Amino acid sequence: MSDTKKTSIKQILQSQQAEPEICVKGWVRSIRRGKDVAFLTMNDGSCFASVQIVLSPDIDNYDAVSRVGTGACLVVVGALVESPAKGQDWELQAQTIEIIGAADESYPLQKKRHTLEYLRTIAHLRPRSNTFGAVFRMRSALSFAVHQFFQQRGFLYVQTPIITANDCEGAGELFRVTTLDPQNPPLLDGKVDWSRDFFGEQTGLTVSGQLQGELFATAFSDIYTFGPTFRAENSNTSRHAAEFWMIEPEIAFADLRDNCQLGEDFLRYLVTYALDHCHEDLDFFNQRIEKGLIEKLETLAKANFTTVTYTEAVERLQKSGQKFEFPVEWGLDLQSEHERYLTEKVFNGPVFVTDYPKQIKAFYMRMNDDGKTVAAMDLLVPRVGEIIGGSQREERLDVLQARMAAQGIAPDDMSWYLDIRRWGSCPHAGFGLGFERLIMYLTGMENIRDVIPFPRTPGHARF
Repeated sequence: MSDTKKTSIKQILQSQQAEPEICVKGWVRSIRRGKDVAFLTMNDGSCFASVQIVLSPDIDNYDAVSRVGTGACLVVVGALVESPAKGQDWELQAQTIEIIGAADESYPLQKKRHTLEYLRTIAHLRPRSNTFGAVFRMRSALSFAVHQFFQQRGFLYVQTPIITANDCEGAGELFRVTTLDPQNPPLLDGKVDWSRDFFGEQTGLTVSGQLQGELFATAFSDIYTFGPTFRAENSNTSRHAAEFWMIEPEIAFADLRDNCQLGEDFLRYLVTYALDHCHEDLDFFNQRIEKGLIEKLETLAKANFTTVTYTEAVERLQKSGQKFEFPVEWGLDLQSEHERYLTEKVFNGPVFVTDYPKQIKAFYMRMNDDGKTVAAMDLLVPRVGEIIGGSQREERLDVLQARMAAQGIAPDDMSWYLDIRRWGSCPHAGFGLGFERLIMYLTGMENIRDVIPFPRTPGHARF
C-alpha cells in the first residue's frame, strides 16, 4: 500500500489550489468506462460528497482497475486538478492505483437507491450508503455537541453503571444479568436463590442513570450522564428499541422552572449546532428524507417555548372540538396525537407541559402542595411530541418514604437513595433526552432503527 500520506476527500474538496501529487484511500461508489478513459467516484466517509478519479489507459493496471467493482477499496495517487465537469471543482487524475480489497457483482450495494427496510438487513454494510453515511456523521457531530454544551457550563460527566439492581422506572422491563444455570438454578423455598448469583442479588441492565446521577449532583452540583440504556419492552413501533442512548443531566439547588430552562437551552443549542456544522448532510435530509426539514429546525432554534400545566393542556384539548383516537381525560397520560395537536395547532411551537397527576408519574418526582400532582415536565415539539421528560426530584425524606410505601417499593432496597435525603438534602431536578429520538428529529428519519448503528429490537440482535 502506498506510503504517501492520505488526504481525506473532505480536505480535497475544500482545496484552494491544485496539487501535483495527492493520495486518496476509500471505496468505489460508481465506475464509468469510455473508449480511452474511465471515471471512478470514491468516498471515504469524511463527507457526503465523493471525488471523481480520472483513469487514462497509460496506467500500468488500467484494465484491472477500470473493471473494478462497486464497493472495492482503492489507494489512488494522482494530481489534483480543476475539473471541467459541472457540479465539482476538483478531480484527481490518477497516476497509480492499488486495489486493496476487491468487490464482485454480489456486493449488495450495487444500485444507487435501496429501501431503508432492505438496508436494515445489511446493517454491517449500510454505513457505506449515502443515507446512513449522513445519519452517522450527524450522530457523531451531535454526540460531540452534547458534551460541549455541558462542559462549557461546568457540568461533571458521570459514567453511571450499566448493571444495576434497581428499576428506576418501576415498570419491570429489565434485561436480567445472571451467571446462574438457566436449566438448573439454585432454589430456596421453591424460588430462585439470587443470593448465589454473581452479585448476590437479582440484577439487570439499566433503564436509566438518573438515580446514580442524583447521588453525584449532591456532591458536584451539576452533572450529566450520556450512555446506553435498555428496556425489555416487546414493542415493534418505529419509536422503540431495546437498546438506546440517554442524556440525563441533574442540577442541584434547582426547581422545576430551572429544569425547564436547562431543557430549552439544551435543545436550542443542539438544533443550532446541527444547522451551523452539518450543512451538507442536512441538505441531503432536506431534499431526500423530509421536505422542509431545515426550515423546521431554523424555526425551532428561534422559537418561544410555551409552558402550560397538564390541567390546562387537558382543558385545551377537551375544548378543541378535535376528535382523537384516545380519550382526553384528567388523570390519563397524554398520547402522541394530543402532544402534536398542542404543539402544531394550539401553540404552534414547542411546549413544556408541567405538573402531571401523581398516579401516572414515578415515585421520585416532587409532590406539589395540592397533593394531587407532581413537579414533572415534558417538552413537546411539533411533528414528534415528547422529546424531553423530567422533574424536580423529591428531596424531603418523609414525603419520599411515603411515596415509596404507596407504590410498594421496599425502603431497604433503596437505602442508598434515601441516604442523600437524610444527610445534606437539597432541592434538585433533572431530565432525560433520548439521543435516538433527537437524531430522528434532526434528520427527519422516521424509524429509530435507522438512527442507531446496530439496532436491538425484539428478535433482532444479529450484527
